Amino acid sequence: MTRASQNTTQRYPGATPAQWLEGARPHTWANAFAPVLAGTAAAIAAGHGDVSRAVLAGIVAWALIIGVNYANDYSDGIRGTDDDRVGPLRLTGSGLVPPAMVKRAAFIAFGVAGVAGVILSLASSWWLILIGAACIAGAWFYTGGDNPYGYRGLGEVAVFVFFGLVAVLGTEFTQAGAMSWRGLAMAIAVGAMSSAVNLANNLRDIPSDREAGKITLAVKLGDRGTRMLWVGLVAVAIALTLFIAAGHVTFLIALVAVPLMVVAAMPVVKGAQGGDLIPVLGMLGRGMLLWSVAALVAAFLN
Repeated sequence: MTRASQNTTQRYPGATPAQWLEGARPHTWANAFAPVLAGTAAAIAAGHGDVSRAVLAGIVAWALIIGVNYANDYSDGIRGTDDDRVGPLRLTGSGLVPPAMVKRAAFIAFGVAGVAGVILSLASSWWLILIGAACIAGAWFYTGGDNPYGYRGLGEVAVFVFFGLVAVLGTEFTQAGAMSWRGLAMAIAVGAMSSAVNLANNLRDIPSDREAGKITLAVKLGDRGTRMLWVGLVAVAIALTLFIAAGHVTFLIALVAVPLMVVAAMPVVKGAQGGDLIPVLGMLGRGMLLWSVAALVAAFLN
């Protein structure tokens, strides 16, 4: 072992597989799978479900969210944003591994998403490759680059667009060859829930983000305004569930997810702070995933 590698080992002790997994933030993966399930449900309801294309869409979404999580870990870590952060382990901020290694992991994930996305696009419509490229760029520039939009209060907007509208309607389009009003309503609902997951994360980090100069939407709105918006986003998802059910009564099955949403809301409405808000992310994520699974069941019963 060279002196340089010895110094690197001493400086960066390394991360275990479990720590790399934690860095990928599994509690956020529902944001990837839920829109694919919802989009597939919309396609099935239109009579055009396709398992192989649903799987490819799932790989794209999953790899993208892992990539964006590692990218955020890297970008926030080198800026010092995570120095006093409350929440799951950050690989860069903790000093476990070199920042370049985390950046490499992000781009490997983006590469996987890109390959799966190209295959899916060529099987449906080639121009979707351009949409996929925009998704990867959006994932990186959320906190990466010289002027990250996540530092200007646009994180929730991006989540709504990419993990709501694009993911749900894109999944539906690749299977059904068209987009429906039902798919649009489901895309808005999933986008609202996914944005609420991200908003809860930023609500928790308001003190550290404000100190680090990371101006998220939560920092702009303040504690009270952020909590009100969070409740509003979840309410939109529930209202759209009833709206869809007005035309397709089987969709009432999706209301099975409401109790999880209510449980997730308790810390938010009761004023929980810091680490006490962490369960909100996982609980709402599970609620969103259950909602999407129920939508899929409803589509089969329709």
